[in-house]
Amino acid sequence: MEIFKTSSEMRAWSDAMHRSGETISFVPTMGYLHEGHLSLMEKGRSICSSLVVSIFVNPTQFGENEDLAAYPKSIDRDLQLIESKGGKAVFLPDREEIYPENYQTYVTLESLPNHLCGISRPVHFRGVATIVTKLFNIVRPDVAIFGTKDFQQLQVIRQLNHDLNFGIEIIGAPIIRESDGLAMSSRNKYLKPEQRPSALSLSQACLKVRQMVEAGERDASGLKFKIKNFIDSFPETRVDYISICNPNTLDEVTEIDGEVLFALAVEVGRARLIDNILVGSS
Repeated sequence: MEIFKTSSEMRAWSDAMHRSGETISFVPTMGYLHEGHLSLMEKGRSICSSLVVSIFVNPTQFGENEDLAAYPKSIDRDLQLIESKGGKAVFLPDREEIYPENYQTYVTLESLPNHLCGISRPVHFRGVATIVTKLFNIVRPDVAIFGTKDFQQLQVIRQLNHDLNFGIEIIGAPIIRESDGLAMSSRNKYLKPEQRPSALSLSQACLKVRQMVEAGERDASGLKFKIKNFIDSFPETRVDYISICNPNTLDEVTEIDGEVLFALAVEVGRARLIDNILVGSS
C-alpha cells in the first residue's frame, strides 16, 4: 500500500492506474476509522480494481466553537485498517498541502445546505463541497462511496458531482450501527457510559417514526412534536433539529405522502449526533 502526502504524487499515481486499465474507487475520511468506514472500503474494493482512501481533518467544515482541535486521531491504526481492507493507496496530506498560503477559492451550493445541519452549521457544507471538489480533482476516482448517516452530505455531493460534471459514480452506503443500534460515528468517543441511553434516543426515534407512519400517521408536525417530547425525556439531550422532508430537495413537508426523510441532530453531552431513516412508500 502506498502513502502519498502531496497532490502531485497522488494525481500521478491515479493517472498511471488509469493508463494501465485500472479503475479507482475512493473513500474520503477524516480518520479515526470505525466499522462504518470499513464497510465503505469493502464496497469500494468490490466495485473497482484499486481502492484509495484519504485521511484529512478538513478545517473549513468546522465552525467556531466546534471540535476541530479535539477531533480524535489514530493514524497508525487507520493505515493498518485500510491495508487490511485492500487499500492500494492512501492520500494523507497536511493542511498546507490542501490550503496553502493565500488560499481563496471555495465551493458553495445555493439550496441544499440551507436545511438540516446547515442551519446551525452555516459554514459546514461550504467546507465539505470545497474539500470534496479538491479531492475529486486530485484522486480522480471512477467511483466514490459515502455513508448515508449524513444524508444531507450525500445529497450535497451528488449535486456537486452533477453540477460540476465530474462524471464520478456516487454511491450511498447503508448506515452501520453498533450492537445497541447507535449509528457509528467517530464522535461516539465523546460519550460517557451514563450518556449511552440518551444517545440511543436517536435510533429509537427513527424506529418510532417508522412505526407511526406504518400505522397511518401522516401529519408531519404532529410526528415531530411527539419525537421532540421523546428526546427531551432523556437527560443531557438538546435537540438541534427534527426534520421530516423531501429526500431530494430536503424541503420540509407538512403531510407524509410517499417517501420522506426523517432526520434529526441531537447534542448528548459534548457529542453532536445525527441519524435518519427513509419512511413511507414511494
